[in-house]
Amino acid sequence: MNAPYPPPPPPPAGRDRTTLWGVLGIVTGVLCCGILGIVFGWLSVRDARRYRQSPVLGYVAIGLGVLNIVLSLILQATGNHPYWNR
Repeated sequence: MNAPYPPPPPPPAGRDRTTLWGVLGIVTGVLCCGILGIVFGWLSVRDARRYRQSPVLGYVAIGLGVLNIVLSLILQATGNHPYWNR
């Protein structure tokens, strides 16, 4: 009855790119393309679940990608988008 729990199984073999996808998603989601931010954020969340890590970077990247798209649409609809008024 007092036996300790067995250790968790090791994560699957392979390269863990959770942080890479999360950082790429944040950078691209803020600077250039919201859709790429969402895609990289989704890849980060997927790898975080696979390797049992925190998916926070992926969720931040998805949120910033959506925010970029929404703000771009608002600026374009009001005529204040800096790249469309050249």
